[in-house]
Amino acid sequence: MTLRLEPEDEKALALLAEAEGVSKQEATVRAIREAAARRLREDKVRLLSTAARARYADLLDRLGQ
Repeated sequence: MTLRLEPEDEKALALLAEAEGVSKQEATVRAIREAAARRLREDKVRLLSTAARARYADLLDRLGQ
């Protein structure tokens, strides 16, 4: 796979790789995995929050009065 980056993104990747002490390829893979994990966590929290608000809607309304 070829990854084409703008010069400023290339610099950011190089800085990230240097800061983590890894290759640019490894820094890219880590960034992808971290972004995916963050998205999955956010989706899970959103689902749990929706379920909790539905489950405790009456209680939350009473507490808000």
